[in-house]
Amino acid sequence: MIIQARSGVLGNKLTDDLWVEVTQGRISNIAQGFHVAPDTVIEGTLIPGFIDIHAHGGGGSYFSAHSTGEIEKVIATHRSFGTTGIMASLVTESIEDLKNQILRLIPFFVRGEILGIHLEGPYLSHARCGAHKPSLLLEPKIDQLEELITLGKGAIQMITVAPELNGASEAIKFLVKKGIKVAIGHTDGNYSDAAAGTNSGATIVTHFLNAMSKERDEKSIANFVLNDERLLVELILDGHHVPFETASEILNTIGSKVILISDAMAAAGSTDGEYVIGKLPVQVRDGVARLASNSKLAGSTITVSQSFINAINECGISLVHAVRMATTNPAQALGITDRGAIRVGMRADLLEYQPNEKKVSLINL
Repeated sequence: MIIQARSGVLGNKLTDDLWVEVTQGRISNIAQGFHVAPDTVIEGTLIPGFIDIHAHGGGGSYFSAHSTGEIEKVIATHRSFGTTGIMASLVTESIEDLKNQILRLIPFFVRGEILGIHLEGPYLSHARCGAHKPSLLLEPKIDQLEELITLGKGAIQMITVAPELNGASEAIKFLVKKGIKVAIGHTDGNYSDAAAGTNSGATIVTHFLNAMSKERDEKSIANFVLNDERLLVELILDGHHVPFETASEILNTIGSKVILISDAMAAAGSTDGEYVIGKLPVQVRDGVARLASNSKLAGSTITVSQSFINAINECGISLVHAVRMATTNPAQALGITDRGAIRVGMRADLLEYQPNEKKVSLINL
């Protein structure tokens, strides 16, 4: 199949008039100019498929659902908005409930329908628990982590840990040795706690400036994150979790290491209404999800597509930079080498970006 495009993002460059050949789902050739007999012509810009490393649900369903059909709905909802690679994030539950959720997701990982499982809990700070049930939070224990990893059969790819918890540094070192990516987040820690977690092997920050101190003095966790090059930094660009003005400042400061995520709950790609996250009731009004109990933000209702569009239109980020944050950086964070860019040999996960319509569309091969 030959795709002719007016322009495309190749690496760190916007290239005009190019065509891409796809063979058996892989990019087999890329050339500038005009192909004599393209199968598809797009007037917009060709970009790689989005990769979301932090999403809980969408289309009215959750990755924690008992039904295979509901899990499939989450994947299909995000894919319809251009997310061609997605991590199934799970909120804090009892260990037994988490085990059952992991078991239900393993087949999706084996088939390549999800990139893996992200345990956002239960190893989080009570003081910064957000939409996680405080009574279910735990300090990390090696034997328990070993049990979960063994059960997951390789599907558990990422775990968020508050670095100030007792046993956190040892747990992070253990997880890294097992090949699991560790994110620091839902933390009440400071600069030294973040340093300890990062020195132990953490490489990602879970939704920066949410469920952590927003102070940026010399002893703050935010200051450490902004200044340590080892960390890739998740950012929810919906204008509610982080105001666009603040987000613009962050992107202009550390944009090269930002990862655009959705942190989507079930209402993404669905409607306002009454929902739950874990066992906690949530109200979604005007596209904003908040806990019914205290009005705290409870995930987002956007997809990476909207984050990408907001980065360009609300924060003034270049198209090339926005593509990097939505594709290349998340692939790097997970150590994925078969997607995240338009290159020969890569998966042909391709999108068309139409700037005038502020729209992203999946290219069906």
